[in-house]
Amino acid sequence: MIRLFILFLSFLTACGNYADYSNIKVVQVVDGDTVRLENGSLLRYIGIDTPERGEMGTVSYRSDPAPFAEKAYQRNQELVLGKIIRVEFDVEKKDKYNRLLGYCYRDDIFINELLVEEGLAIVYTHPPNVKHSDTFYQAQKKAREKQNGLWQGYQVVDHDQAGNYINQIQTVRGRVVSGYQSNNCQFLNFGKNHKTDFTIVIFKDSFAKFKEKSIDLNKYYLGKQVEVTGRIRQYNGPEIIVNSPLEITIIPESN
Repeated sequence: MIRLFILFLSFLTACGNYADYSNIKVVQVVDGDTVRLENGSLLRYIGIDTPERGEMGTVSYRSDPAPFAEKAYQRNQELVLGKIIRVEFDVEKKDKYNRLLGYCYRDDIFINELLVEEGLAIVYTHPPNVKHSDTFYQAQKKAREKQNGLWQGYQVVDHDQAGNYINQIQTVRGRVVSGYQSNNCQFLNFGKNHKTDFTIVIFKDSFAKFKEKSIDLNKYYLGKQVEVTGRIRQYNGPEIIVNSPLEITIIPESN
C-alpha cells in the first residue's frame, strides 16, 4: 500500500498538481506565448496573444508562419528557455486544452508584459483573467507609439478585406452599420450581411468593462468609423473578439 501511495504521489507531481510554480524550469519553448515546464505541463501566457507559427497541422493553424511569429518564438526562447521562472495564476488555472494559464516572471522581468511592449504580442485579456489588463494595455500603447515589432509599418486592413487574413493578427478599420445583442454576446456589424461581413464580437462577461465607461453597446459605436486589433477568426464571416473598450479606437471624421 505504501508503495502504491508513493507511486500515486509521483504521478500527481508529474501532472503538475504538486509542482512549485514559484520556482520551475522551462525546458521547451513552443511558440511566442507557450512553453513546456520541467514537470511536463504546458504553460500558456494569459492576457496576450502572439502570431501563430503554423506548425500544428490542423485547420485552425496556418500552413506558414504569420508575420513576426518566428521573432516572437525566438524572443521567448532568449528570455526563458532553460531558465527558472515564477508562474502567477489568475482566476482560471487551466484552459480547455488542459494547459496552465499564467503570468510568467523571470527574476524581475514580467515576460507577458515585455512581449507586448516589444510589439511581439498583442493584448488578449478575457474575463475573469484580467488581473494585469491595464498593465498590458499601457504596454501595447507604448509599442504602437514606438512602432515596435508588429506595429512597425503596420498596414490597416479595410473591413471588406478581413476575410483574407483569417487566423492572423491585424488591425481592421471600418464603419459600424448595425448592432445586435443576443443572450450571450454583442455583435457590431460592418456590413449588411452579418453572416459574411466583418463583425466585432463582445461576450457578455465583458459587458461590465463597457458599462464602467458608460458605453451603451447598442448605440455608442453605431455609425462611427473604428479600428480594432486582434486575431481574425472565421465564424459567420470574419470576426475579432473584443473584451475591453480600450481595444476599439474611434477614428475622428475629417470635415
